[in-house]
Amino acid sequence: MVSFVVRFKFAPEDRAEMAEAVRILAAESRREPGCVSYIPHHSEEDPNTIVIYEQYRDEQSLAAHRESPHFKKYGVGGLLQRMKDRSMENLVALD
Repeated sequence: MVSFVVRFKFAPEDRAEMAEAVRILAAESRREPGCVSYIPHHSEEDPNTIVIYEQYRDEQSLAAHRESPHFKKYGVGGLLQRMKDRSMENLVALD
């Protein structure tokens, strides 16, 4: 299982547009066969920060996600172009 959290910070004027892009990206990503979980949030303390919790069955599933048309359009072409800051935290499940 591949799990991680991504945080994006946006300018206030981009908030609504980026939230809609994330909603579409989440809906499309959840349809991928290797996607286990794709849960977007916005920070309660900072509504200009979007946090996405993602899980994929394996590295191949994550690679397929990153090559998908919806990721290229809404992720690479949208979120990554408008972000002011980004961080990613890889997670390892406790057994």
